[in-house]
Amino acid sequence: MSAVNETKFSPDIFLLTGIPGQEDVHLWISVPFCLVYFISIVGNSVILFIIKTDPSLHEPMYIFLFMLAITDLGISITTIPTILGIYLFNAREISLSACFTQLFFIHFLAKIESSMLLMMAFDRFIAICNPLRYASILTLPRIAKMGLVFVLRGVAVALPFPILLKRYRYCRSNVLSHSYCLHQDIMKLACADITVNNIYGLFVTFITVWLDSLLIFLSYVMILKAVLSITSCSECLRALNTCVSHLCAVLVFYMPVFSLTVIHRFWKSSSPLLQILLGYIYLLGPPLINPVVYSMKSKHLRARIIKVFVK
Repeated sequence: MSAVNETKFSPDIFLLTGIPGQEDVHLWISVPFCLVYFISIVGNSVILFIIKTDPSLHEPMYIFLFMLAITDLGISITTIPTILGIYLFNAREISLSACFTQLFFIHFLAKIESSMLLMMAFDRFIAICNPLRYASILTLPRIAKMGLVFVLRGVAVALPFPILLKRYRYCRSNVLSHSYCLHQDIMKLACADITVNNIYGLFVTFITVWLDSLLIFLSYVMILKAVLSITSCSECLRALNTCVSHLCAVLVFYMPVFSLTVIHRFWKSSSPLLQILLGYIYLLGPPLINPVVYSMKSKHLRARIIKVFVK
């Protein structure tokens, strides 16, 4: 069947795309996505269960991890079902309303993920640079207020995306370049001036991802400065070791973001396959890696997990 017949334009639906040119092996490609989905759901659910049921883990660091696990769970549930639908059943069609809903939650949860990583950096900064005031600064009411502020920020910046896109008619094509709906992907299909969308998208990126990453970087500059002032080598290494899990989470989330930004702005001739793979890593990497890394690096959490499953 020709590409033209396969992608007949309809203003009521969008067509999602898997990995171009690999349609014959879609069933095999679905296997790693099924594994990612299973590990992400089970891993984050286990962390949520352990932290909720163990009073000894009701500390700021684990509360932030609890919030991160909820966010990762939301990202997995929002994105992977449509991805599996493409590779398992060739279910490419998605209605405009469903696409805009998915788009909102993807952008909202991605901004929340960035916010959680920022709060966890603040937690490590207080724990290392001002340990005597750690408990008095990071109280439960204060943590709840911080979480609420960042949730409201996520809603405030993500809600205009579907609202702006609903104003347009889509007459160029209805084939998206990813297996899920993104603002920057859909707006290119509009038969109208998308300057407002471009400016707003750039503005949101600067006040969320770029600002958060800058604050995280500054936090670690001050943490490194405090750690290097410790005379005991063992104490210095112990302090740095408490940051390893968070640093892994930061790298897994921000590296694909920055790579995609550079590719979209300065390397437009790059392979579409590279952009698709980075997009998968950006959305599916954190929910997969975070529970594994934190379970391995946190002795207390690891011990509780082993105790639950060995019973």
